[in-house]
Amino acid sequence: MRDREGLRKLRYLCKRIGHRLSGSNGLSRAVDWSAAQMIEDGLANVRKLPVTVPHWVRGEERARAVAPERRALTMAGYGGSVGTSAGGLEADVVVAASFEELEGFGRDRVQGRIVLFNAPFADATDRFEGYGKTAQYRTQGASRAAELGAVACLVRSLTPSSRRTAHTGAMRYTPAVPRIPAAGVSIDDAEWIARMVGAGRTVRVRLEMSARWLPDAQSANVVGEVRGRELPGEIVVIGGHLDSWDIGQGAHDDGSGCVASMQAAALLMRLSLIPRRTVRVVLWTNEENGTAGAAAYRSWIGDEIRNHVAAIEMDMGAERPAGFGCSLPPGAETAGTVLARLEGLLDPIGAGRRLHRGGGTDLGPLIGAGVPGLWPVSAAERYFDWHHSAADTIDAVEPDGFRRNLSVMAVLAYVLADMPGRLAGPQA
Repeated sequence: MRDREGLRKLRYLCKRIGHRLSGSNGLSRAVDWSAAQMIEDGLANVRKLPVTVPHWVRGEERARAVAPERRALTMAGYGGSVGTSAGGLEADVVVAASFEELEGFGRDRVQGRIVLFNAPFADATDRFEGYGKTAQYRTQGASRAAELGAVACLVRSLTPSSRRTAHTGAMRYTPAVPRIPAAGVSIDDAEWIARMVGAGRTVRVRLEMSARWLPDAQSANVVGEVRGRELPGEIVVIGGHLDSWDIGQGAHDDGSGCVASMQAAALLMRLSLIPRRTVRVVLWTNEENGTAGAAAYRSWIGDEIRNHVAAIEMDMGAERPAGFGCSLPPGAETAGTVLARLEGLLDPIGAGRRLHRGGGTDLGPLIGAGVPGLWPVSAAERYFDWHHSAADTIDAVEPDGFRRNLSVMAVLAYVLADMPGRLAGPQA
């Protein structure tokens, strides 16, 4: 909690390098910088493991209402969206609050129009669950609208509160359905359009997007290790994803997770806390729009998966932690006692509650193979105000929250790497 170096590194990543979309120069610079930082901090076996990543480019984009009044709209094209024609497109807007409402309109009402999904952020027991429920409009909305003849799709941004920002994120097209442009718009603009249409007024929007796909690009996962003193062949992975969306600085998502992992390892080295097993920092690439880094890491380790004792990913932002999540394979008989002790160690910083939810996307291939997965869980009080938007900058990171998350990463990594036994038996 007294560390200052982690925040300095995060500021450099955010302000000097900036956003880091797959295929971009920013991501390439971040790969080189993080590898150099690991070497400077004394980590062993620092490597840049090649990964081929998709390369989508946003280009220029804008949206504006031309009727019933002229009004600029705050928008952000969705990752993977096609662009408009060079001259843009212009069409009347039809508003739906759900897929069911859209289906009820039928083709006659949707054909040739822009569909706006004005679905509020879903109520749920926590905001991460609400996000998961609402994200269907971003991921599926364009194809659901195109099936009824829509020419473009706009989606109310996936946030519970308005900051007059638009939120981006990955979307996907259904095969054999026409591909139409898709973008998020601010809550304010979505509500204005819905009010106008609800009052019987025709809203006409002009949309211009030069988004396009380029050939796949070369990137890398960055790996460095604190080598174990007794069982160096057994591995505890800690990490985050180095790529980010191309608006904002990727501070919470997921620069904070990457730097917290790097700094946790650096602090172990500085304090001469060398655990029995190896702590391996992994900064995955391409989590946001393809997960190529997660697949490449799983392929790279091959049969070494048997020696992965645990994997920890921080990818829920750097707000104050509310606890830690855990996913265990069947037969993890020794886990209860160890996890209870971890709860006690993390209680003083408010992170001692063990939760069973969430989990970093990059851990999927490891957890699927039976590796115990853990992750700091954010309180998410404001996370979705910033998530995937231009507001995700270093200014949104509260230093105390970041240090608490760094502490969680360091404690989890050290205990799991140093304890006499394992949370689960050897992997098949």
